[in-house]
Amino acid sequence: MDFIDRLVGAPICWGVCEVPGWGTILPASRVLPEMREVGLTTTELGAPGFLPATKEAVKEVLDAHGMSLMGGFVPLVLQDPRQWDVAVENAVAAAELFSYCGGDRFVTAAVQDYAWSRPTPLNREGMATLARGLRLIDEVCAEHGIVQVLHPHVDTLVETKADVDLALQETDVQWCLDTGHLAIGGTDPLQFARDNAARVGICHLKDVDLAIAQRAMSRELSLLQAVQAGMFVPFGEGDVPIADIVLELERSGYTGHYVLEQDTAIMGDEPEPGQGPIDDVRTSIAYLRDRVVPALAGSPS
Repeated sequence: MDFIDRLVGAPICWGVCEVPGWGTILPASRVLPEMREVGLTTTELGAPGFLPATKEAVKEVLDAHGMSLMGGFVPLVLQDPRQWDVAVENAVAAAELFSYCGGDRFVTAAVQDYAWSRPTPLNREGMATLARGLRLIDEVCAEHGIVQVLHPHVDTLVETKADVDLALQETDVQWCLDTGHLAIGGTDPLQFARDNAARVGICHLKDVDLAIAQRAMSRELSLLQAVQAGMFVPFGEGDVPIADIVLELERSGYTGHYVLEQDTAIMGDEPEPGQGPIDDVRTSIAYLRDRVVPALAGSPS
């Protein structure tokens, strides 16, 4: 499969997010056709409410638009064994949906609690407990024929470079290499790709304005405020070496998907069809065609 054919769309590129106050939320009836328009035929699930509530209805909507499902993002509380029963129950529901709709990736965010409170960093013992929780979710995923990946993410227990380093040591789970969230938290995503390619189960591609990101990490801005301020930018316009990261993964033998995932907040009225978020997506895809595809064509087989 060609590199461009392995790109997956993320509804959050179109401003679809469940966070209150995020901005104007576009419906699936607009987002999915625009994904198709730019050549994306696979999507992440997106925020609750973007697609229908039942697995049968989700598949029906995706089929109607000629789209397939990669999987989705699942926040879970795993550092507290008293909450593992709830986490497993949530994981089973998500895994059943993903599997039914043909998805194969379960993207876990290790949250402090289900209200997304600011995380309290874990020590080694705490991370080891989190690792045991992740193994429970691995078992759920294996039963449904899908793969769990751990997502380093702002405002989770795997946020900073110290968190990432400790999680790499204490867990054996596969990872979501998120170029943006790693960079925001202080981890070099290119070095992560070099050192941990064998553990990468999915790659989320984001470019970031690190000056704004530093304001988020200092807690001057919330994640929402940072996104609204333009922290995520089209590929090639920020500080993350997207092309180098992709080439490093490809040369290491990675054959999985890349999710084009630029968190976007639409402030104000809904943009006209064919305008707004789709413009940034087009710019990012053009960057990949111009910078990555020729380099891959010239790489030794």
